[in-house]
Amino acid sequence: MWQRIQTLYLLLSAGLVAALCLGTAYTLASPEGLQRVSYWQLQKPFFGILLGILAFLIVLALVVYKSRILQMRLAVLSSLIALGMQGWLAWMYFSFEGAAFRWTVIFPLIIFILNLLAARGCFQDQLMVESAYRVRDRRKRGSKK
Repeated sequence: MWQRIQTLYLLLSAGLVAALCLGTAYTLASPEGLQRVSYWQLQKPFFGILLGILAFLIVLALVVYKSRILQMRLAVLSSLIALGMQGWLAWMYFSFEGAAFRWTVIFPLIIFILNLLAARGCFQDQLMVESAYRVRDRRKRGSKK
């Protein structure tokens, strides 16, 4: 499990999701002073639910390493969710005035890229296993004749 590159990509993206869960999205200047808004507080609980789903999918993709097809599909699904989150953050960036966004708003884009790389690694592993089965099957048929 640990020697596969997609596991490392998924671990990095899980770390970035954890950083998003604990981080601050932006700082808003209000009459009471500076107000820090975390990712869990964005647009009520919906962004937090998306973060939870994203974290669950990435951890599930890490756990099901023996099923390469399922791992690849989970990585693609979590990358699509991360891309949607990045689009949402981009919309918020351009529509909120007076808010100072932190550099952590690009984390969903990095998660998107890492999960696509992990899906690509799963696909390459699957192709390698299928080619090994074909070679083994060809040898068995050749020896029986």
